[in-house]
Amino acid sequence: MRLGQTGRMLALLPMMAVALSGCMGGGGRAELPPTTFVASREGPGEEYVIGPLDTLQVFVWRNPDLSAKVQVRPDGRITTPLISDMPAVGKTPAMLADDLKYALSEYIKDPIVSVIVEGFSGTFSQQIRVVGATEKPASIPYRANMTLLDAMIAVGGLSEFAAGNRARLIRFDKASGRQREYRVRLSDLLKNGDTSANVRLEPGDVVIIPESMF
Repeated sequence: MRLGQTGRMLALLPMMAVALSGCMGGGGRAELPPTTFVASREGPGEEYVIGPLDTLQVFVWRNPDLSAKVQVRPDGRITTPLISDMPAVGKTPAMLADDLKYALSEYIKDPIVSVIVEGFSGTFSQQIRVVGATEKPASIPYRANMTLLDAMIAVGGLSEFAAGNRARLIRFDKASGRQREYRVRLSDLLKNGDTSANVRLEPGDVVIIPESMF
């Protein structure tokens, strides 16, 4: 009896392995839920954080000589009239305006300062990076309600030798503090028009597209 039971178990092992591999979603990576091409309800994204090389318009009410259009330096700082080396990266426009107001209060009474972002680059945590077998690997500023299709249009689609269905999406999970990987089916989305392969992106996502081995 024991030999018979052992034989049946051995016979079932290959079937169990196949079933498990199917559940793992290809290489042990989970898949993200599909999304629509156009959001049914548009909504604002996370509050914008200033990044290196962003272009800012600093406006000081009733003080045009103190107003200026500046670009954030690679070191993350800006220089405006009367203020040098003010840290800007990592702040929202409102936070930077408050800091400029505090610094200018040494020179003028009760300054009113506003900061407008005119050229967007954002921090790495707010960019979508697409690398590997694509026509134009690039870092793209994240936009609210952005999808995988939007990002692939921005980089010109897949290259000739891309293995699109073996692509993966890397996402930082803020809740757990860990990096997670998901399988994305770019060939199904871009070549076959499979709408279920379109997924919603989040700020900081990285899409890696390998080349086919053949």
